[in-house]
Amino acid sequence: MKTKGKLIILEAGDASGKETQTRLLCERLLSEGRDVTRVSFPDYESDSSALVKMYLRGDFGAQAADVDAYAASAFFAVDRYASFHTKWGEAYQRGGVILSDRYTTSNLAHQAVKLADENARREYFAWLEDFEYARLGLPRPDLVVFLDMPPKASDRLLAARAKETGAADIHEKDKTYLHRVHDAYAEVAKIFGWARVVCGEGSTPRPPEEIAEDVYAAVLSVLNAAEDRHD
Repeated sequence: MKTKGKLIILEAGDASGKETQTRLLCERLLSEGRDVTRVSFPDYESDSSALVKMYLRGDFGAQAADVDAYAASAFFAVDRYASFHTKWGEAYQRGGVILSDRYTTSNLAHQAVKLADENARREYFAWLEDFEYARLGLPRPDLVVFLDMPPKASDRLLAARAKETGAADIHEKDKTYLHRVHDAYAEVAKIFGWARVVCGEGSTPRPPEEIAEDVYAAVLSVLNAAEDRHD
């Protein structure tokens, strides 16, 4: 019987260091001789992200709120389904560690902010989990690490990134929306029991190396627990 692997997710709002922290964690686990596969969502290199790209560049509406939370979630879910079946499902099934920059968990924050009523948000949470994990058969995360970067610090980092790339999607152009998403992440992290790593204070982010140590500690506890069960 094949042993399923461990799915570790790093989550945060835009310009919060997810890519950097995923890379640092991947490098460290690989150096320890672990079987690690690194993925990122949306998967912009795949045809499966076509609807996501259309959504983010504003083809369906100039603001995120113009697109229904359920419709937008379906765009991202299809992309994840394709990625699992073509890129990392085999590694997961053989028992490897999958490190993902964003996952289903991103929609729990990014799309839930479109729903003002608490009951509507809870209904959406239940629908999303059923749709992706039960209906589409995507694996549930074993750990989600929330990189809690203060909005003021994210604003600075995002402005610097936009100056370098000259590009911003409909989420990144709306600072108010991103601040609401941060609050939603904090709420969702408590509801679902995610690990929280403080990434800054005020407008000042912590050094990436310090954040990486906290991330590694959270992940190691999960990996060690899994190894102890197999001993």
